[in-house]
Amino acid sequence: MEENILKSAQNAEDTTGQLQINVTANVGLIPIQNATVSISFTGEPDSTVETLTTDASGQTNTVTLKTPPLQYSLTPNSPMPYSEYTLSVTAPGYEPVIVSGVEVLPDVTAVQNIEMTPTEMTQEEEEIISIPDHTLYGDYPPKIPEDEIKPMDESGEIVLSRVVIPEYIIVHDGVPADSTAANYYVRYRDYIKNVVSSEIYATWPESAIYANTLAIMSFTLNRVYTEWYRSKGFNFTITSSTAYDQKWIRGRNIYRNIDRLVDSIFANYLSRPGVRQPIFTSYCDGKNVTCNGLSQWGSKYLGDEGYSPIEIIRYYYGSDMYINSAVAVSGVPSSWPGYNLNMGASGDKVLQIQQQLNRIAQNYPAIPRIAADGIYGSGTANAVRTFQRIFNLPQSGIVDYPTWYKISEIYVGVSRIAEPG
Repeated sequence: MEENILKSAQNAEDTTGQLQINVTANVGLIPIQNATVSISFTGEPDSTVETLTTDASGQTNTVTLKTPPLQYSLTPNSPMPYSEYTLSVTAPGYEPVIVSGVEVLPDVTAVQNIEMTPTEMTQEEEEIISIPDHTLYGDYPPKIPEDEIKPMDESGEIVLSRVVIPEYIIVHDGVPADSTAANYYVRYRDYIKNVVSSEIYATWPESAIYANTLAIMSFTLNRVYTEWYRSKGFNFTITSSTAYDQKWIRGRNIYRNIDRLVDSIFANYLSRPGVRQPIFTSYCDGKNVTCNGLSQWGSKYLGDEGYSPIEIIRYYYGSDMYINSAVAVSGVPSSWPGYNLNMGASGDKVLQIQQQLNRIAQNYPAIPRIAADGIYGSGTANAVRTFQRIFNLPQSGIVDYPTWYKISEIYVGVSRIAEPG
């Protein structure tokens, strides 16, 4: 018995996760080089465990940090399954940023994005972001039940003529009636990554993460499509309250596997035959709270049992639920052409990617400049591969669906530097 306890303690001591930090200016997508990042245990500010410096892309090396045992995040009602770390970030010419409660889980890589404000643009001495408990660990109000298909205008008109992926959504950081709560403009994909990281654990089987991500995206797009809150006189898209919507946490870290998954499927949502609106997919943890919808812990169990994402979805929502894809993506120079661009390709689409990469390289000098000649040669492939490395995509050197839209997102971001935030 004592031997087993000792082994368990030793295993817990050896359990680790990874953390990587990206630092940019908040007035444009400008990476901040030579920022200093000090990492300490939350609640122990003098316990610095790592000090890192950002490179020309505003990124730190990935560091390995202690975490609780993996089993904690795989079993309901366990002790806290993640370690909480505090990051103190400083850079010449920028106001310091402190983020406390960064959640590092075992066996996965946490990614913390930091935006810093130039000193001449603020009177604040430092920005402090405090990340609260994860929804599966902390105490949050349960979702108020809603119908999965929303009634539309009595005239029979639909609010939007088609499902479009918005560039931004406006998140009200509180309950709907709280007029003192702030509204935040959040890129759609960033919002989804944040909610997935806040609602489930990144250590779960990929099929369970995929199914939960589909439910979260469909939930969100139903709010967008029906203009649910605007029709009630509010000036936002969705709230951060778990009683009304789903948990979004300003400034929280995400996880590398969730980041990649969302980039691959962000235009998808859930549909039923004959229904134009994305389905309002209710979900709950399935242990402390039950609901008429997806059980988060149940989906994890089904993933362990080998269920595919659509099998998990249909287990909870019925056999007539299917995965749909939005007809358009807002805020991009042009939509995905429908095929990969790789070595030997040529034409306008290749030229567009080359021009966008060259503009991005002005901000991210690690990306080599290339000839904008419309021919996909080794130089273009190398630039794409470097871009993929910086922005957490598989380094194939091929412009596939997620790479096309990530290049578009970053290109739009760097091109807007002169515009007000």
